Amino acid sequence: MRRLFAVCQKELQAYLWTPTTYFALAVYMLLTGLLFYTNFVMYQPSILDYRLVLGDTLSMLVFVVPLLTMRLVAEEFRQGTDELLLTSPVSVTEMIVGKFLASLGMLLILVLCSLAYPVVMSFYGALDWTLVFTSAMGLFMLGAAMMAIGLFASTLSQHQMMSAVVSFIILLVFWMLDSFGGQTGASAALQQWLEPFSLTARFDSFTKGLLNGADLLYYVTVAALFLLFSIQVVERKRWR
Repeated sequence: MRRLFAVCQKELQAYLWTPTTYFALAVYMLLTGLLFYTNFVMYQPSILDYRLVLGDTLSMLVFVVPLLTMRLVAEEFRQGTDELLLTSPVSVTEMIVGKFLASLGMLLILVLCSLAYPVVMSFYGALDWTLVFTSAMGLFMLGAAMMAIGLFASTLSQHQMMSAVVSFIILLVFWMLDSFGGQTGASAALQQWLEPFSLTARFDSFTKGLLNGADLLYYVTVAALFLLFSIQVVERKRWR
């Protein structure tokens, strides 16, 4: 555990020294702030419902998560420091999980920043804080699954931009799974079968103030699977 947290600490420090981190945070806050102003201040200031703002800002994660995860392992490959890590006492599992925990630290900052919007809304009247809490928790669980996918994409290439593109494509596929049937003209049965695997479909219960065990388990399973894939990819490169 001590080595795992050492990796996590190292990655958190790397985040603080990487300009991409501040760029991603700035893009997220700029776009979500613009959406908040458009949806709440301009059009619906009389409706105090956090979901009206959250629904549009949620999609920003598809663009921000690849930026925050693209360097996690790709940078180690590019600089050749992966050989030092792989020959050190740190196991591949500790390395991957440590980097994932560091990415969750950045995700937590994003979620906390998002809470600024319901705080502003609360100045205009009573707000359903239970719904805000479950929505924030859902945002964190959704983001954690997305961070694991981004981390996996980072293990596939030593080029950060390539990792970001792969991450974006995978996230987009998972994001739109529940609408593939309708868009491609496939049967309703296929769409119904794909919907439970969609990242967004699982988020709905959180916006209703509910903590559904199946939805929580889905996000945990997606994160665990992609962490496992990441470990397998790095292990394979280790023994080449």
